Amino acid sequence: MKTSISTKPQDHLLKLFTFSFFMTMGIVVTFFPLYFDYKGYSKLQIGLLYAIGPLIGIATNLLWGFLSDRFQTVKKIMIILIIGQLITAILVFTAGWFSLLYICLAMFFFFQQPVNSLNDSQLMLSIRDSGKSYASFRVWGSIGFAVSAGGFGLILRYYGTGLTPVLCLLTISCTLVIIFLLKDARKGGKKMAFGGMLDIIRSKKFVWFLVLIIIMSVSHRFNDGFLALYMRQLGASDSLIGYAWMTSALSEIPVFFFLSKHGHRFKELPLLAFAGIIYAVRFFIMSSIQDPAWVIGVQLLHSLTFGIFLFTANRYISQIIPDEYRSSGQAIFAVAWSSIAGLISGTLGGWIFDLAGGSTVYIIAACLSIVAAIGFLGTHIFQSDEGESMPSGR
Repeated sequence: MKTSISTKPQDHLLKLFTFSFFMTMGIVVTFFPLYFDYKGYSKLQIGLLYAIGPLIGIATNLLWGFLSDRFQTVKKIMIILIIGQLITAILVFTAGWFSLLYICLAMFFFFQQPVNSLNDSQLMLSIRDSGKSYASFRVWGSIGFAVSAGGFGLILRYYGTGLTPVLCLLTISCTLVIIFLLKDARKGGKKMAFGGMLDIIRSKKFVWFLVLIIIMSVSHRFNDGFLALYMRQLGASDSLIGYAWMTSALSEIPVFFFLSKHGHRFKELPLLAFAGIIYAVRFFIMSSIQDPAWVIGVQLLHSLTFGIFLFTANRYISQIIPDEYRSSGQAIFAVAWSSIAGLISGTLGGWIFDLAGGSTVYIIAACLSIVAAIGFLGTHIFQSDEGESMPSGR
């Protein structure tokens, strides 16, 4: 019988690791573009730098997820990745010209991108059979991101953007120390068999779920990629854009706490359909906004969209993927909702933004959310009918 390694000290360390890693993510998402702008790179160059992340993520998520399952270790893989982040971050901040910076940032993303999915895998494996909720741990990521976006924003405003490398290297170093203190969530687990993984990948249920996830994630990534540009188009200041990001991160926290206690009462697919409907409402409102200050209020809906989406999709994945394939399954999920959706939204969204403006981008995002919601609800109804038609006694 499987036993959970989740104890109180380990619980605290898991939450602290999630908090620390997401502080680094907050720096990468919020302050890296401002740092590169401070260093004198053009907007086109900054766009090219960020385009490499989703592309690198497709290969690196799958590679490190596979290695974690193959060698039945999360901790050792995470140590390699975070040491790699620390070394490549130093190279990023010391690169003297654009071509070298591009290579160094690609190397940084090679080590940075898989940590999110591996941390999800680590959380799922650590709390199995313990009765504890993924959301009660993942909420610390939202807190870490919010503290990073808000707290570091104030520090950089006072001391200047040039302090960004120090803050980034500090958070990565803290994350590295914490991972050495954690127990390995995979130790003594069942060995991975290649045939079983192929069966999962070929599963129509799994593939269809990923298709719906990509559709919904493209609409979400439209907002991630073009929120700042849209707000700037409406006349927003940099500080107002920062407050909008911080608001969305903070809004996740109460939803994660609620789902950690009551999420088991709701079926996953209808809950994802509900998130899709709220996404549509959110983006339709965004498409009609004239005053950028109103965006902060609309960003509160991030709680009922991404907050529900992330928790529920991970819970559904945990039910259809066996533990021995946990990291690979989480990696494939991360590739779908982050890398593939990021590539589609970046290229398609940029083209639409240039052609028709930010309002049209949000209208299309809303329509995609409705399509995903219909897909999730229809799948739930179909699977329920299929289950009722199955003969009993099997």
